[in-house]
Amino acid sequence: MLRKDNPYSPGAGRKPVALVGRDVQIGTWQAELERIEKGLDSRPLVLYGLRGIGKTVLLGRLHESALEKGWLSIRIEANLTKSLRELVSSDLEERLSCMISPSPEKKLLKALKTVTSFRAGIGLPGLFSFGIDLSGVQGSVADTGNMAGDIQRLFRDLSDACAEKNTGVCLLIDEAQDLSESDLAAVSELAHRASQNGMRFVLSLAGLPTLPGLLSKAKSYSERLYNYHRLEPLSESDAYLALTGPAIQNGVEWQKKAAMRVIELSAGYPYFLQEYGSECWLAAERSPIDCGVVEKAEPLVRDRLDAGFFIARWDRTTNAQKEYLWAMASAGTKEISTKQISELLQMPTTALSSRRSELIKKGLIYAPKQGSVAFTVPLMEDFIKRQTEWGNDQ
Repeated sequence: MLRKDNPYSPGAGRKPVALVGRDVQIGTWQAELERIEKGLDSRPLVLYGLRGIGKTVLLGRLHESALEKGWLSIRIEANLTKSLRELVSSDLEERLSCMISPSPEKKLLKALKTVTSFRAGIGLPGLFSFGIDLSGVQGSVADTGNMAGDIQRLFRDLSDACAEKNTGVCLLIDEAQDLSESDLAAVSELAHRASQNGMRFVLSLAGLPTLPGLLSKAKSYSERLYNYHRLEPLSESDAYLALTGPAIQNGVEWQKKAAMRVIELSAGYPYFLQEYGSECWLAAERSPIDCGVVEKAEPLVRDRLDAGFFIARWDRTTNAQKEYLWAMASAGTKEISTKQISELLQMPTTALSSRRSELIKKGLIYAPKQGSVAFTVPLMEDFIKRQTEWGNDQ
């Protein structure tokens, strides 16, 4: 089939033709926006799960739904090199430009002035280039260095400005596990105060399975504050729809047996479904896509994932950490006890604790419960087992 007609979208955060299996989360978000518009409070949403489960795509859909309702929606991706203040500041200028009119209302002017103060907290003096003179406008002081207080004042004034249009402001943070503990605490306190003070504000965080624990560590009341949604692999029926739906829209069918084989290979993970769907599309000469096409595409997809998706994470580890991951893969179970790893490596668990902590910080593993670990990357154990050259050298 022609590449230009390929309906599949493999890649980090790329929006698929068919976003299926996430109706509960989308509906929950829509309900929170509507509650704010009715003068009620909202509960922040946390989406967490393994790599490739579709968190970024889903967060993008929530962002789009807020924009469609006319909300001021700020979407950022956390990383280990930038603070929350920097990330929010960098996205605000573009988002606020959509709210500017020839005669901005007083509350919007106040919010703009507060934004300039918040931005000044990272050494970015001056006003945003909106062509508006804010010299006589009184805004809130948001550059005290106390992030929790500064971000509350910022979003309070933004909320007041949005209230004039019966909308609100939302903040969506991807890869939230990469925020510092103090920034996670500030975000949680913002959501807590927003609900208490009637702010027109909705929050959503997305991240790895470590995120709920990090939130709890940052603020003890996080367990009661957030509405947690763990994203799981798609059900067989949803995976079938995600795989076959885009092809059908382009006049191409899948043989049932071929589609089921792809679902088995992908383990129901949306990212892998897109990779297999794309390669099968390119390998097929006609409709329907059959098992022969899947058999031809399978090694190509595996090699591409090995050379990109998996190796990028494997190469970030030291030999000692690789040894730990090798032991995890050798165990053959989704959750592996630290005692079992200790026995496989013939080392005491105390001697391995630093490796475990380092791998958790790198986002490669997490602790689903005390005394056990698991991969954050689906099918990582299969990739590690294929690294025979490394394994034979140990």
